Amino acid sequence: MIVCLAVVGHENNPLYIQSFTESDDALKLHHIVHCSLDVIDERVNNPKKSSPAINEAFLGLLYPTENYKVYGYLTNTKVKFILVTTDLDIRDADVRNFFRKFHAAYVDAVSNPFHIPGKKITSRTFGERVSSIVKPFGLNSAS
Repeated sequence: MIVCLAVVGHENNPLYIQSFTESDDALKLHHIVHCSLDVIDERVNNPKKSSPAINEAFLGLLYPTENYKVYGYLTNTKVKFILVTTDLDIRDADVRNFFRKFHAAYVDAVSNPFHIPGKKITSRTFGERVSSIVKPFGLNSAS
């Protein structure tokens, strides 16, 4: 199940962060997202140490914690998508599919003529679309 989703700008500024838990773990999840930025920078700046397909947007599993797995995705404009999930046996193909759908939603949101580039995404339509993408993903991975 997805517990947190974040969009981070090319200057490591948070553009969108959403927690999908009902508990008070929001601060902990924000910390996990923040820590994952270092892992993304390391993978992008040291391609020999990371996977051979560095030109691919999907960065894969960034790191696991005791309760979560953190995945990353890097757009061609250096915007980072970070996904935190509680599923410990999730397939990379499912995460790739999720990121493709989320990337499409992000592109639609920032293509809005009223959106100011580099500013937080506050569109209600984007939030609803994200919820519609997250909901079936969480249900599929739990079964």
